[in-house]
Amino acid sequence: MLNEHDPFNAYQQASLDARVAAANPHDMVRMLLEGLLEELERAAGHMERKRFEAKGISINKCLNIVHGLDSMLDLENGGEIATSLNRLYDYCSRQLISASVENSAEALQPVTEVITNVREGWANLN
Repeated sequence: MLNEHDPFNAYQQASLDARVAAANPHDMVRMLLEGLLEELERAAGHMERKRFEAKGISINKCLNIVHGLDSMLDLENGGEIATSLNRLYDYCSRQLISASVENSAEALQPVTEVITNVREGWANLN
């Protein structure tokens, strides 16, 4: 939804909406992985600055992205790769919750590493 009080955010949202509408499933996963890495960085910054409400919002966004990625998996037909990704996404979800409870930016690092590796693997599929 456009926000007339914040034109920059409205522009960003419109741009994102256009990219999502034009994305194929491969591009959608790539965008979700990129967005997750960006939000992890924001969450770490909020933790370091003790901005607890903003941290909670960021962690929730991260969890939603991880759950979105997980929901795109075809566990019946995706074989070992889908099963492994499902396990990784489950680990990331648990680690995000733990990092949030502990308010530990360092505890986000394993998630960043896992998602960076998944993103690199995904990029190599092209």
